[in-house]
Amino acid sequence: MNQRQISFIGAGNMANSLIRGLLAKDVPAQNIAATDIDSDKLAQLASECGIRTGDTSSVASEADVIVLAVKPQVMASVCEALRPLIGKKDCLIISIAAGIPVSSLASWLGDDRAIVRCMPNTPSLVGEGATGLFANARCSEQHQQLAGDIMAAVGIACWLDQEQDIDAVTALSGSGPAYFFLMMEAMEKAGTAMGLTAETARQLAIQTALGAGKLAANSDVPPDELRRRVTSPGGTTEQALLSFQRDGFESIVETAMKAAQQRAAELAK
Repeated sequence: MNQRQISFIGAGNMANSLIRGLLAKDVPAQNIAATDIDSDKLAQLASECGIRTGDTSSVASEADVIVLAVKPQVMASVCEALRPLIGKKDCLIISIAAGIPVSSLASWLGDDRAIVRCMPNTPSLVGEGATGLFANARCSEQHQQLAGDIMAAVGIACWLDQEQDIDAVTALSGSGPAYFFLMMEAMEKAGTAMGLTAETARQLAIQTALGAGKLAANSDVPPDELRRRVTSPGGTTEQALLSFQRDGFESIVETAMKAAQQRAAELAK
């Protein structure tokens, strides 16, 4: 990866995070380029990160990898303008735009292009992202390794066997941060109703979520076993969990995720 020329079309928050993540993985700044309609964003990246910036033609012509980081609604026009500017035949295209299938990308960029479609989530902005990736048939093992390494610069990267699985990833990890934010919000409100100050309740809710996530990530046992270990028979945790189960907590989560998956599939059409 360190010897590849990586160009970003679009320099928004996700691209910014990926660029900084790659630099943290010792990818040389001179091997990274970006373009964007917002000249201020480019100036900031050049100043803070030392990467190359320029117009689409200049950043695409020598690229080994092009990361498409523009809004879905402008993807078609961006790709069609980009198509004649891509200099290398084996250039890998990585799309991080939601809802744009590989078939559409191929129709705009060319059927012979190696394309990887990704679904990153917002914790990528702080280096703790989760990304699902799907590669088209034009991608070699080297292409997949390269795409995985790039996305792993801001978290974990999981390969998918079918493109439709992107919709499940969207429902689980793509939309998932909002589920945890809602849980933290509800815990904060419950804590203040019990007499805690709003500030204290918020700090405790956020830190508890952070600690639980780190504990699960660093453990060699699955979450269900961690839950059992913290649940003493007849204790306070048991009573709370029994209340959750009586109200159908698991089915609520499943129904919500299916709704998100269905909407993701609709948007892709």
